[in-house]
Amino acid sequence: MRFQNSVFVDLLKPIDRRAFGQIVARHKGDAYDKSFKSWDHLVVLIAAQLGGETSLRSLEAAFNANSGSHYHLGVRRIARSTLAEANARRPVGVFADLFARLSCELDRRTRRDGAELLRLIDSTPIPLSKFHDFARSNGRIHGMKMHVVYDPGVDRPFCVEVTPANVNDVEIRQEDADRGPARPMSSTRAIMIFKWWRDIHEARALFVTRPKSNTRLTDLADREMPQTRGEGYTVLRDCEVELASKGDSKLPMPLRRLHIQRDALKDGKPQLIVVITNDMTRSAVEIAALYKARWAIELLFRWIKQHLNIRKFLGENENAVRLQLIAAMIAFVLLRIAAHRHDIELAHLRFSELAGRFLFERRPIDRLERPPPKYQAARRRISPRQLELAYA
Repeated sequence: MRFQNSVFVDLLKPIDRRAFGQIVARHKGDAYDKSFKSWDHLVVLIAAQLGGETSLRSLEAAFNANSGSHYHLGVRRIARSTLAEANARRPVGVFADLFARLSCELDRRTRRDGAELLRLIDSTPIPLSKFHDFARSNGRIHGMKMHVVYDPGVDRPFCVEVTPANVNDVEIRQEDADRGPARPMSSTRAIMIFKWWRDIHEARALFVTRPKSNTRLTDLADREMPQTRGEGYTVLRDCEVELASKGDSKLPMPLRRLHIQRDALKDGKPQLIVVITNDMTRSAVEIAALYKARWAIELLFRWIKQHLNIRKFLGENENAVRLQLIAAMIAFVLLRIAAHRHDIELAHLRFSELAGRFLFERRPIDRLERPPPKYQAARRRISPRQLELAYA
């Protein structure tokens, strides 16, 4: 009889165990946990994400109940006390580097040759309870922030950072600016880094973003708008501007400011949006469409919060929360890779639900929505000396 891997084993196949071992060695991930290795820790946290386990006790019971599948996963039974200790002290960099590697794997499988790169950059709050003493407040939430750089064309988050809630997006983007310029077509929201703008422009890349209300801009000339109407919005004005402030914010680069009115009403009034860009060739409607595309990252955040396990956390310390958030993103990428590898035609939500439901069952991952074939027992061989009644 042909051997069939479990759904979980197939989902974990994109992870190169040798490369993961190198990541663990670089971060000394197994320095304090000799029996509960980083691989065991990773598999358990991904199982918690896909299985929807919300406590250490339920995770221990569900995982150990499927001990027959542990051998092919390369893991062993777990104890919740051991898992709690590993959550508190295993370096987050082990999982973060693995996520970056898997994101590159997803990019190779969904690469669009010759297509223009669009990057959406935003952050989403992660509310935490009062039991998480390390959490900070930014005036709106008590918890943490997850910053994501996202490619909507291939549904690929390729950079994730978790920070306290009181860390401004500008500080994270400044760290990215110090590492190097963004890739061509960057679309950002509510991010004001003049130096980063200059780096993007010098790298021959483009950005579309919303300026702060106190940004001082001087109008130079209005631009003609052959078309003002787009899908769900109207461009009211398109003009060339320059920064009026002094010092380092004075950028030797062309800028445009667009006033866009959305059709959807907010508090009974039309909503006006002001965006700024260094793209001097596209039409005003095309620029507005680029900014509208950032809604894709909001859909990503909604999907992650609703369908991954980041509402309740398996630990009350900061390290445990960070590990669980990165494990959630690893599970997200593994589901996307499996969908591309096996040509899954199911909706992402249906596929993730079925994968969690049949996680430890031995069935083909590309036929999760189909019932297994009925078992047909072999017909009993009748002795030639026995009378057989044949009904017409």
